[in-house]
Amino acid sequence: MVEIGHGLSNESRFVEKGLLHFMMSVYLQGLTLGLAYVAPIGMQNLFVINSALRQKFQRALATALIVTFWDVSLGLACFLGVGALMEALPWLQKVVLGAGGLLVIYIGAGLVRSKADLSGGQDVNQPLCKIVGSAFIVTWLNPQALIDGTMMLGAFRAALPAGGDPYFITGFASASFIWFNCLAIAVHLLGSRISSRILTWLNRICGTVILLYGIKLLYSLFQLLPS
Repeated sequence: MVEIGHGLSNESRFVEKGLLHFMMSVYLQGLTLGLAYVAPIGMQNLFVINSALRQKFQRALATALIVTFWDVSLGLACFLGVGALMEALPWLQKVVLGAGGLLVIYIGAGLVRSKADLSGGQDVNQPLCKIVGSAFIVTWLNPQALIDGTMMLGAFRAALPAGGDPYFITGFASASFIWFNCLAIAVHLLGSRISSRILTWLNRICGTVILLYGIKLLYSLFQLLPS
């Protein structure tokens, strides 16, 4: 009886380690993709950067948290909305994987070639309630962000293993929180020493990561196709 109990205990620990490895690998995949997606300089980042350069530290952090909230809400909407459609229409999974993979490659290649510009930020010298509205506008009312987010997250949901959805989207949401808050802190501390040249290289690194993820999506599509 003791040997049987000991064997079951070892098997249980093995299963727990396997589950933990699965959770962490999918979480880190979402975290990595999320960081590569939010780091390139766009309207949201310019909004946070300008706030950190012009406002007090507490206001800069508040702005970063507001932008994080809207970004995570948009990511959840894109991820869950397309996922529900794919469950209702199985053929849509292949379409989203193909179109999303091509779009992700296009986004990545564009970032590799792009140059960052700090001159296009929103006016952040305004009351907190207006910052909430402005952050909503630069996130939810950005057509490109809606299209890119829907196609990219939908494609990744189609490629995730069973049970991986909550860990992936948690990693993706964590990336928004980590990035926007660290960006606000770094810009506030470094100030004018942050140049467009540094941000351009950041764009190129992130673009390379996104491009590689796009290739991975197309590989997942080929695996689903009949041989």
